[in-house]
Amino acid sequence: MGFATTMLPLREACYRMRRVASHLAVALVMATVAVGFGASPTAANPKYAAFVMDANTGQVYFARNADSRRFPASLTKIMTLYMVFQALDNGTLKLDQPLQVSRRAAGQPPSKLGLKAGRTITVEDAIKALSVKSANDVATVVAEAIGGTESNFARLMTQRARALGMRNTTFMNASGLPNSKQRSTARDMATLGKAMLDRFPHHYEYFSKLTYKHGKRTYRNHNKLLRSYEGMDGIKTGYIRASGFNLVASAERDGVRLIGVVFGGKTGQSRDAHMVSILNRSWARARTNSTVAALPLPKPNLDIIDTSHMDLPRPAAPADARQGIDWGVQIGAFRGFARARAAAGFTAKRLSDLPETATIQVSPLHGERETLYRARIVGMERGVAARVCRELRRTGAPCVMVTPDGDLQIAEAGGRS
Repeated sequence: MGFATTMLPLREACYRMRRVASHLAVALVMATVAVGFGASPTAANPKYAAFVMDANTGQVYFARNADSRRFPASLTKIMTLYMVFQALDNGTLKLDQPLQVSRRAAGQPPSKLGLKAGRTITVEDAIKALSVKSANDVATVVAEAIGGTESNFARLMTQRARALGMRNTTFMNASGLPNSKQRSTARDMATLGKAMLDRFPHHYEYFSKLTYKHGKRTYRNHNKLLRSYEGMDGIKTGYIRASGFNLVASAERDGVRLIGVVFGGKTGQSRDAHMVSILNRSWARARTNSTVAALPLPKPNLDIIDTSHMDLPRPAAPADARQGIDWGVQIGAFRGFARARAAAGFTAKRLSDLPETATIQVSPLHGERETLYRARIVGMERGVAARVCRELRRTGAPCVMVTPDGDLQIAEAGGRS
């Protein structure tokens, strides 16, 4: 074979060289990404862990080093706020109650508000300062108010974590400032995020606040995805040198809510980008596994399944008192009774001003290949049902009105708000 037959034309040779260079460039980029969040992150980045779960069903869609113990940094403040919300609900704290600033609290390192010893801060201001500014001095103020000392408060935090199923979490302070014994995991932090949503939906809006004003200064929420990622409404960032950039985030789309956790970002930007990536790859699976949107279905067979253990059971009113309150809303048809029940309960908690006659109803729809379970909230007047549907639709959640006969009425549910 002669020389001429073994050589490529110059143009073809240059083309192939460009392709090889292009592939090498792509490989280099992928290798760079792998340093932070690649297929073998443990070897490349020992701080890395990530997790995504369905908040309604608990289904896991992404897990990397999910049970490896990491430094939580200011993710710790999610549990601090959990303890505050618990104290508010049991009456031991009030939103307008002033909390004393101790010398120890005032001496905490940044990030902080710069509170002076001997001054006070209200409970509500403390909540905002923790959720938006991630103020370490405020974390100590809260810890001392509830636990007497911060170390005792940390012990109570750890006890609560164990009760929630966070088996690999130990808290040593209320702020997340460096402590070699303060550890958690991506799975445990997702568990905490779900507990926050389930237990305190009426307080969860604090995690959605974009700004907090204290004195003459206005602080912006460190969770930049609140402004840029569709459906994102919380919950908390964290950083210390030992942890890297951490984030617990929650977003809801089409009635499906995901909770994501990222530990060990090299930068806040790379952490956010990775969170977007693992959430984006999870939505399709979550919609398929969790729910079928609330589309027109045949007239249902209203077999009311036991709802006595739900959060909003309501005693049936006398027949004459129920006249005109036989309307309802359907939020979805789900593959599985438990999923439908969880979705209905979660939605009911988040709705404003539900009437006392409202009840949760889960009923089956038997098809040729599978049975779907319809999640409904019933026992409302027609106008109230329409308002509820509009409220849900404004948040992007599916909703269809249910007539007293059990039929679905789409037109009115989609009317103006």
